[in-house]
Amino acid sequence: MEISRMASNPGGLLLSLCCLLVPGCAGSGAWSAEPSPEYDDSIAGSFTPPAAKRPNVAEHYRVRRIGATQPENPVKQPEVVEERLAIAGGSGRVLGTFRNTYYDFPAESDFGGETTPLFDAGCQPIAQVKTQFHDQLCVQGSGLLSSGSTVSFAKRDCGCARVCPKTQQQICYESLDKRKFPWGRGAQGTAITPLLTVAVDSDVVGLGAALYIPEYEGLPIEPGSTTVHDGCFIAEDRGLKVKGKHVDIFTGDPVITRFWNRQVPSNKGVTVVLEAPQCARARRD
Repeated sequence: MEISRMASNPGGLLLSLCCLLVPGCAGSGAWSAEPSPEYDDSIAGSFTPPAAKRPNVAEHYRVRRIGATQPENPVKQPEVVEERLAIAGGSGRVLGTFRNTYYDFPAESDFGGETTPLFDAGCQPIAQVKTQFHDQLCVQGSGLLSSGSTVSFAKRDCGCARVCPKTQQQICYESLDKRKFPWGRGAQGTAITPLLTVAVDSDVVGLGAALYIPEYEGLPIEPGSTTVHDGCFIAEDRGLKVKGKHVDIFTGDPVITRFWNRQVPSNKGVTVVLEAPQCARARRD
């Protein structure tokens, strides 16, 4: 071993001296002269981020809350509903009894199984999604992909799209900015909000109108919640099957849909009041 070569490589000198003292040292093996392998980023690239979850409805509702007071009486008492209606009808316009239903915001992460393509209005693929998710999305109108993107209704009668089992429609969609449309888009092109947005027949109720529905005042916004609803909504969406005197309430979450459906069952009928004073603050922020 040449001292001059060792001196030019202090690290090698130290290793060589150690090998003189330590039996079985492998420092002089062929691998020691090879460069260190480069980092294999294909390992990191194989990481799959967790599927996106829908936003928290309760937090969103508190931020967007439009009511000023918390009612003390449970909404299930018929006489309480009649009293509230009498007060609201004093200044507002009672439109009568409407059929009530609910719709929500499906998240692909809640579904499994086979997949099917999702297309935009030009029949260009947006994503490959779970078929069960698609079959809910085509009924609800908007939904959340596993990637975190929000998609919403763009066009009906798309020949490239899968037939919706419940409506027999072929729907194409549009990808939306999830920061502006965390829950999807309504009929006026604005973001919809759970427990505030309702779909209506715009020939019966004008889009943008503030509605008071006394049956929902005092209803907890979700199971176990101490925050209650004020009965105020905004008509800002439409639906294929929302015709005549019908309000379809956007809950944002299937859990809340089931909970509200137990409190105020679908098709039970609710009273709709237009221009009620207690909902004068109802607006799109």
